[in-house]
Amino acid sequence: MKIAVDTNRVIAALVKDSTTRKIIFNRNFEFVTPDCTIAEIQEHKEELKAKTNLSDNEFYILLALIFENILIIPKSDYESYLNECKNDVSDEDDIPLLAVAIASKAEAIWAHDPHFKEQKKVKVFTNIDLLKIDNKN
Repeated sequence: MKIAVDTNRVIAALVKDSTTRKIIFNRNFEFVTPDCTIAEIQEHKEELKAKTNLSDNEFYILLALIFENILIIPKSDYESYLNECKNDVSDEDDIPLLAVAIASKAEAIWAHDPHFKEQKKVKVFTNIDLLKIDNKN
C-alpha cells in the first residue's frame, strides 16, 4: 500500500522510538513524500537534535535509515498537481503532500494534521489506522 507521509510523521519518527517509527520501518507500506520534507527537517535540525540528544552524525544516520523507507518525490513529478490542490486544504504548507499523493497514486495520506481532513481527494490515515491495516495483513 502506497502512502504519502507528512513531514510531521517523519519528525515524530526521528525524535522518538515510537509507534510512528515502527510504522515507517514496516515493509508492508510504501511511503512517499515531497522533496520539501527534507528541507523542512534541515530547517529544524538543531531543534530536533536538542530534543533527541543526538550528535550530528547520529542524527544523519537515523535520518538516512528512516529515508531508506520513504521515497522522496521531486517537485518536477508533482508540480503539475499543485495548482489543482491549492484550494483543497487551508494550510498552503500541506499542498505539496496532497499533490504528491495524487501524482504518485498513493492510496492515502498519513498525517495527524486536521487540514488534510478538509480535502476529499485522498483518504487520510493516522497511526491507529495504519496499525489496524497492518494487523489485518
